[in-house]
Amino acid sequence: MEKRYAIGIDYGTESGRALLVDVSTGEEAASHVTPYPHGVIDERLPDSGKLLEPDWALQHPDDYMEVLRRSVPEVLRLSGIDPAQVIGVGIAFTASTVLPVDSSGAPLCFQEALRDEPHAYVKLWKHHAAQEEASRINETARRLGETFLRRYGGKSSSEWMAAKAWQVLNEAPSVYGMADRFIEAADWIVERLTGNPVRSGCAAGYKAFWHKREGYPARSFFRALDPRLERFAETKLRGEVLPLGSKAGELTEQAAAITGLRPGTAVAVGIIDAHAGAVGAGAVRPGQMVMAMGTSLCHMLLGDKEVCVEGLCGVIEDGIIPGLYGYEAGQPAVGDLFGWFVEQAAPSYAKHAAASEGLTLHGWLERRAAELRPGQHGLLALDWWNGNRTVLVDADLSGLIVGLTLQTRPEEIYRALLEATAFGTRKIIETFETSGMEVKELIACGGLPQRNRLLMQIYADVMRREIRIADSTETPALGAAMFGAVAAGPARGGCAGITEAAERMTRLREESYRPVEEHSDVYDELYSEYNRLHELLGRGGNDVMKTLKRMKRRLDRVND
Repeated sequence: MEKRYAIGIDYGTESGRALLVDVSTGEEAASHVTPYPHGVIDERLPDSGKLLEPDWALQHPDDYMEVLRRSVPEVLRLSGIDPAQVIGVGIAFTASTVLPVDSSGAPLCFQEALRDEPHAYVKLWKHHAAQEEASRINETARRLGETFLRRYGGKSSSEWMAAKAWQVLNEAPSVYGMADRFIEAADWIVERLTGNPVRSGCAAGYKAFWHKREGYPARSFFRALDPRLERFAETKLRGEVLPLGSKAGELTEQAAAITGLRPGTAVAVGIIDAHAGAVGAGAVRPGQMVMAMGTSLCHMLLGDKEVCVEGLCGVIEDGIIPGLYGYEAGQPAVGDLFGWFVEQAAPSYAKHAAASEGLTLHGWLERRAAELRPGQHGLLALDWWNGNRTVLVDADLSGLIVGLTLQTRPEEIYRALLEATAFGTRKIIETFETSGMEVKELIACGGLPQRNRLLMQIYADVMRREIRIADSTETPALGAAMFGAVAAGPARGGCAGITEAAERMTRLREESYRPVEEHSDVYDELYSEYNRLHELLGRGGNDVMKTLKRMKRRLDRVND
């Protein structure tokens, strides 16, 4: 029998990746990465050079199309397979990544008259300038006794759909009026491929307050936020919401010409990238937590019941695996945090030393940091360089390092930052368990577990748990491909469901990371102090971080 393949396309923060996978074995036949030509737009608009305010993070939607134009044809070329052998396509996308479109589905920033308007562009997940709107959503939901917010740990985020769309309405009402819909970028790509304006139940559930039995919050809630938002859900969010594992449609002639695939190829409903990573890591049972570790860290926990967890990013029935509840938590700066230190704060002598030893600066710092014993650097950090997503849900929090002296070396700071992210994950796991959810198994996936052994050992030591590693280095793309195989179905050589796809297409590495007792003892002490800082600076005991941010914003506006 001729082999059958699926393609998973994973849209990340900096680039998009296409992965071609054998549906029967999970063998990865070819992959290709397309860096986004415009990257993350967080300082100036690309054409006009117009300055953006702090906490903005935009993207250009044509960058996403460039991935289809370049990476999909390239994996076909690299593998040498016949496009007719590709039976399904799946899309994974970082979220909540939101764009306003006109009635034809075209992004508003494509219009010449709006190229100088920031609100016409894609708002990337880490766009945090809608914090005021998010705070007002939280206050209004609590005042009205709305129950939907309990599924999100009691707080919504500035990263999510409603806050971002409301910011457009508040700051650029004409753009809001021109927007026929606000849609997740994953749904936009699926629509470009199929012509069908459907929405993913995964993204709608986790990022737009949608519930499979209750739908979106009632008109009365949106009216209480702002009378102009009363019909927001039924107008700006309209579109059929489909569950994961569904076929969104088939490739159109136009999409086939762009990608090199055959018209009629099945296209799956989109999925959030971290959730796809959990599937690509093979997690299909209650109690399994997958840590998708990249620029940020998403914690995906599977459960067989629904409970309320403080600061949770969401618990959605069928949100990851049909038939189970999918819990999402997260840290918005992990790889980004280490990258910040390497690019902005590491001294020049460290860069020269790394080059002389034939190492990257990351590699040099990891090697030097690994020579330190836990606690030897005398430092403790809070991992809030990009705010806190779980459990505090506050984008106005910021980073902190305690214990710096004139003798502090860069590798010591680097190790303290690695440890800080591990402490943040421990806080999340303990919050789950305090709420009645059992975390039985930890699986790590993404780029960081494959590259940074010190980081993974620190995580095992801090958590006092064994950590297994997904075999694939591209689990979000693999998970997306698995859903592509499910969308194609058995009749076309695909899979009957995602559990079958996991059995066929995923595996874990033999090697794992196990805690070292004496290291864990020291980290227990440091974590206790981390917790004290977490409560003091994160829950209003001292608002110095927010005071400094307000001052910066005020002075930035004066300078503009």
